[in-house]
Amino acid sequence: MLRRLLLAAAGNDQLRGLAETSPVSRTVVDRYLAGDTATEAVQVAARLVGDGLTVTLDHLGEDTTDHAAAVAATAEVVGALGQVADAGLTGSVEVSVKLSALGQALPQDGEAVALEHARQICATARNVGTTVTLDMEDHTTTDSTLRVLRSLREDYPDVGVAIQACLRRSEADCQALAAEGARVRLCKGAYAEPPDVAYSERGGVDRSYVRCAKVLMSGSGYPMIATHDARLIEIAAALAARARRSQQGWEYQMLHGVRPAEQRRLAAVGHRVRIYLPYGHDWYPYMVRRMAERPANLALFLRSLVPERSA
Repeated sequence: MLRRLLLAAAGNDQLRGLAETSPVSRTVVDRYLAGDTATEAVQVAARLVGDGLTVTLDHLGEDTTDHAAAVAATAEVVGALGQVADAGLTGSVEVSVKLSALGQALPQDGEAVALEHARQICATARNVGTTVTLDMEDHTTTDSTLRVLRSLREDYPDVGVAIQACLRRSEADCQALAAEGARVRLCKGAYAEPPDVAYSERGGVDRSYVRCAKVLMSGSGYPMIATHDARLIEIAAALAARARRSQQGWEYQMLHGVRPAEQRRLAAVGHRVRIYLPYGHDWYPYMVRRMAERPANLALFLRSLVPERSA
């Protein structure tokens, strides 16, 4: 119930306004975000790479319904890739993109617009020597995102995609993608979904996650295991060993600011660990989803929404 309330809050404009104008909430935000600009994000990425980690940069923003904003979002990611290259980090840093930020939700030809913008980003990534992963959003975008992925992979076969284990369809999607040799980021999912398309209980999501991980590990693609769950981390390693995958044949992914000691522990024993590193001004939806996934900072975050009373 708490998780559903939080996910509903992600789309509440009134709460968003309170959060974005509260100085206290920023103390929570700064734990999870690299800053507002690509320059700040690349600086944080360089420190993470220095600690033996790899990184995927995510410029925050989604649900763009203005063509000019989609063009600007594309230019932002292209510019960030240039900064990654200038910093000499392309061997360790890639980018993640939300297609809805690139125009997928535009009322006319949104999918085609997003595909064209994603092509620009993929071309830049190839030119500088790195890769791109498509984020997955709510279930209504899944088919469109997978169509864009398959179009992109015709020219850029290293493009990856996120698959959300909470969706009932995801095991079948993983089977198809594993057979195609795709890079797949397997996560639990962070959107409020109806019960007919998604598992609502943690046990159902976890079991789906394990089934999807088995499929990916036994396939011909590159699994990216995105979880902070200690049990799922162990299960993923066991599945990789059973499939005789080397430590370089798959990777863990974790969010910036979540279990940093575990991130470094896994890297220290030879695993590839990639940190999902968001940056930008449009942080409210991202942060609320993080609260839904990990409510440890929920009390502090909610207190930040309440204006202080004068003495």
